[in-house]
This record gives sequence, C-alpha cells and structure tokens, in this order.
Amino acid sequence: MAQVTNFFAGANSGDGFQNLFSELVDIQNTYDFMVLKGGPGVGKNTFMREIGRTMEQAGTAVEYLWCSGDPDSLDGVVLPELRCAIADGTSPHVLEPRYPAAVDRYVDLGRFYDLTAAKNSAEEVKARTHDYKAAYVRAYHSLKAARQVELDAVAEVGKTFDGDKAARRVEGIIARELRRSGGQAGKTTRRFLGSLTHKGYIWRFDSVDALCSKVYEFADSWEQAGPSLARLHDAAERRGWDTIACPSPEDPNRLEHLLIPGLGLAFVTSRPGMDYGKRPFRRIRLDAMAEPEGKARLRFQSRMASLLRQEGVAALKEAKASHDALEAIYNPYVDFDGVRALAALEAGRLLSWLG
Repeated sequence: MAQVTNFFAGANSGDGFQNLFSELVDIQNTYDFMVLKGGPGVGKNTFMREIGRTMEQAGTAVEYLWCSGDPDSLDGVVLPELRCAIADGTSPHVLEPRYPAAVDRYVDLGRFYDLTAAKNSAEEVKARTHDYKAAYVRAYHSLKAARQVELDAVAEVGKTFDGDKAARRVEGIIARELRRSGGQAGKTTRRFLGSLTHKGYIWRFDSVDALCSKVYEFADSWEQAGPSLARLHDAAERRGWDTIACPSPEDPNRLEHLLIPGLGLAFVTSRPGMDYGKRPFRRIRLDAMAEPEGKARLRFQSRMASLLRQEGVAALKEAKASHDALEAIYNPYVDFDGVRALAALEAGRLLSWLG
C-alpha cells in the first residue's frame, strides 16, 4: 500500500497568509514540477486529486498539501520517490518556473474555460471576487488582534520558564534517541502540520503516525517548546538524519513539531486547539516548568484571544462561502472531462518514469 501523508504549505495567521510554497521541492534535485495556472473553479483540485489517486494505486508514496482556505481542497501533491510534484501556482502563492521545461513547467488549465460564457458573467465574477477578498481582510484583522493578546501572555509565562531544566531533558533525549547515521548532514523539509481554517484548526497528526512510531509530546500551552525543538532539529541534522520540520503558522521561525522518519521518531507540541490526542511514548510537561504570576489575567487573555480568533474563523467562513459562489459561476463553463483527460495524460507520463 502506498504511503500517504498530509500537510499544509500555507497557513492563516495573525500576520496574514504564511507561505512555504517556495520550499515545496528542492528544485535542484527535482525531475518534474508542474505549476498549475488557471482561475477559480477551473479544476486544479480535480487535476491534482486524479494524479494523486493514480499514483496511490501505482503504489508510490504521495504527499498531499491541503489548502488553508478550504482544507478539503488541494494546493499541491508531492511524489518524493519520483522527484516530481504538482502545485497550484496562483495567488496568494504564485509560483514561476526557474528552469522551464527542463525541470519545472506551466500547466495551463485556463484553456478549459468557456471564454465567451465567462465574459458574460463578468460583473458577477467581479462582485464575488471582491466579497471573498474583503472577508479575508476582516479575518486577518481579527487574527492579528488575537495574536497580540496571546503574545502578551506568552511573554509573561516566559519570564518564569525554567529553560535550563527543559534543556537538560532535551540533552537526555538526544543522547538516548539520536544515534549518528554515518552519512552527511541531513536535509530538512519544511511543512505546516496544520492551519486555522473556516472549520477552525485542522491538524494532520495522522501524518505523524504514518511516519513515526515513537512520539514524544511536549505539553506546552505557552509557546516555550521552540528552543527545545530547535535543539533537537539541529542535533538530528548534524547526525545525518533527514527531517520534516513543522513551524508554527503564527511564527514560521519557531518549530512546533519535528519528524525524523528515518528513526521513526517524532516530537510534537500539544496545547489547547492543537491536541495530539493519542498516548505518546513520553510526555514532557513544559507547562509545569513555569510559575507565572497573575494566572487569572492569563486565563482572561486566553479567553479574549479565543473570542477574537472565533471572529477570524467566522470571516474565513464568509470568505469560503463567497469563493464557493465564485466557483459556482465558473463550474458550468469548465470542460472537466478535458481536465481529467489531461490529468490522465500527465499521470501516464509520471508512471512511465516509475520504471
């Protein structure tokens, strides 16, 4: 059975849309990268699903990258064993080929629009486009306010956090778990494990379980795990292990999860709204390593941040509804049979490279 994993390459945050699309593949070590172009409702998700399904049936590993605007739709598919990938290269994650045709290339799905029919719907298209973009602006205003409240609480907890104690725990884990692989320095792939969406938070811990049988869980309500995870990541990389580093959507410079598939080993963070939800191999209670004052104030700040984030989710729901309405305008005028036929052609090309 093909190994299937699920991540995000984009995320919604208090700083707006966070984007790892430039890191989907190591372009210097990629054989083929299809960059999909075409507007709403043209069949990008259909195209990627068709190829992913075909490659799963062929038994090759498939990594699905889901959309933070609609976690039931795809933004990309990576086929690591083939060194191939497909991604939506349109706004807000525009991609352009660096080595056209030789490595990466456009796939124009816009050809499957009925141009005349689309132009007849121009005014409705403009109105719906304006609506969903305006909803995103409102969403990011609320998420930014939530984040500012949250950061005040995080700073307060950080004043009393026992970083030395956490560091000692990490050094013990490194000594026990991270033997040297004997190779060169490991490579890092960056992915978001989840995102805030119109459905609330979506976290793909299923990918952790698919890749890693031994899971260490950091119980961390106040964002203190970053230095520990960074230390583990550095040690794994120096000892020759490839890693999947999953940064925080709120701060892509801060790690929240670390997967080391070659060792079957993962380090995940759990907090309210991001609960691993299973029994880990070990649980490290970072919350117990801080004694902040003003706990009533911290609880109040948490409630305020949660309420503001709920307002952001409500706006994301409005954005999703407007985008669905926009796609509904286009859908009757899209040649989906043509999209599927092109996907089958490209899947056949990929399968020919499997041999």
